[in-house]
Amino acid sequence: MAARYIELLRKALLNETCLEAEVAYFYARSCATGDKEFEASLAYDVRATLRDLYEQVAEARRIGRHLDRDLRKVGFSATMIGRRRMENLESCITDVVDHDVPGDLIECGVWRGGATIFMRGVLEALDEHDRLVWVADSFAGLPAPSRRRREANLSADKFPQLAVDIATVKANFARFDLLDERVRFLEGWFKDTLPSAPIESLSVLRLDGDYYDSTLDPLNSLYDKVSVGGYVVIDDYSLIPSCRAAVDKFRKRRGIRTPLEPVDADCVFWKKSADGS
Repeated sequence: MAARYIELLRKALLNETCLEAEVAYFYARSCATGDKEFEASLAYDVRATLRDLYEQVAEARRIGRHLDRDLRKVGFSATMIGRRRMENLESCITDVVDHDVPGDLIECGVWRGGATIFMRGVLEALDEHDRLVWVADSFAGLPAPSRRRREANLSADKFPQLAVDIATVKANFARFDLLDERVRFLEGWFKDTLPSAPIESLSVLRLDGDYYDSTLDPLNSLYDKVSVGGYVVIDDYSLIPSCRAAVDKFRKRRGIRTPLEPVDADCVFWKKSADGS
C-alpha cells in the first residue's frame, strides 16, 4: 500500500494524472499566439487528436524539462524535477530510513513545493515520524544574476512564473493533506536564513538554487550537518555551468572524493562517506 501511495503522489505532483488538460492548454496557447488555427474538436480526447503534443509533454515531464525547453511553458505540475529525479529522491529517503541514518530532509529552492511535498509524503508512507522536512526558498523568485559569471537572467522580473509565494506553497502542501508541524519553512535568501537555521542534522540535502551563490551558500551552511550515509543531491549540476562551478569548488576545497553519480542528464548526487567526503 505504501508503494502505491508514493507512486500516486508522484503522478499527482507531476500532473501525470491530468496531463490531458495541460496538453489542451498548450494547444490553446499556441492558437492564441497565432501559431495555429483553433479547432475545438482537437481539444477533446487529446491523447488521440493531439498525440504528438501529448507525447512531447509526457516526455518533458518524465525527464524534468520544459516543453520545447521553453521556461515559459512550465505547465501545471507542482515540481519541475521530473519522474526520474523523483524516483531518485524516493530512493534516497528510503535508504536513510532503512539504515537509520539520522537527520531531517531539506530542499533549497522549492518553486511550487512539489519535491518537499513528496519528501513529506514518502516519510508518511514509510511510517517515519521523527524527521522534519525543511522548505527553504526566497518565495520571491531568483535573485539578480551575476554578470561576472554570465548567469542567465532567471529573476522574477523576466520569469514571474518562477516566483511562487509561501502561501501558495503551503496551500499545495495542504492540498495533499501534508501540511503539519513536521514541515518547517525558511523564507529568505539562503545566505541570510541557512547559517542560523535550527537544523541539528540532515539525511537528505537537495539543492535546486540554479545560481553559483545559491548553490554554494547552502553547501557552506549545511554540508557539515549531513550525516554519514546521508545524501547530497544537486538538481542542475550538468545543466547550469555556474551551479556546476559552485559544486566543484566546494568539493575540491573540502577534499570530497566520493564520485558524483548521475540521476539523469541534469542532476547528480553523492552519498556522504565516513571520512566526511
